[in-house]
Amino acid sequence: MITAKIFHNPMCGTSRNTLAIMRHAGVEPEVIEYLKDTPSAAELKDLLQKAGLKPRDILRTKQDGYAESGLADESLSDDAILDLLVANPKYIQRPIVVTDMGVRLARPSEVVTEILPPLPSDFTKEDGEVVKA
Repeated sequence: MITAKIFHNPMCGTSRNTLAIMRHAGVEPEVIEYLKDTPSAAELKDLLQKAGLKPRDILRTKQDGYAESGLADESLSDDAILDLLVANPKYIQRPIVVTDMGVRLARPSEVVTEILPPLPSDFTKEDGEVVKA
C-alpha cells in the first residue's frame, strides 16, 4: 500500500480535487491542513528539494497582501522566503503532495497522478473537467 500525505486547504478547489483524485486512485493520505498545522522551514525545504522546486516556486503571488508581506522582494534568500512562509502560510501554494513515488505541487490537480498508482477509471473534477485514467 502506498503511503501519502497532502498539505491541504479545504477551501481550495484545486486542493479538494487533488485529494479526491488520490482517493479515486485508492490512496488515503494523511491530510495536513497547513494553515492550521504549518510545516517548519526545514520540512518545506526538504519537500521542495524532493520536488525539484525553489521556495519562490510555491509563492501565492495573487494572495491579498502578497506585496506588503515582503515576499515580492527579489533580493530575499531562499531561507528568508521559507521563514516568511512559515510565519504566513497563506502564501504557500497548494496542495503539496508526498507519496512513496515522489513529491509534487499539484497544480493543476491532475499533476498528482504522476506520483500515484494508475487511476482505475476516469475522474471528473468539481468543474466537470475529466482526468483520463
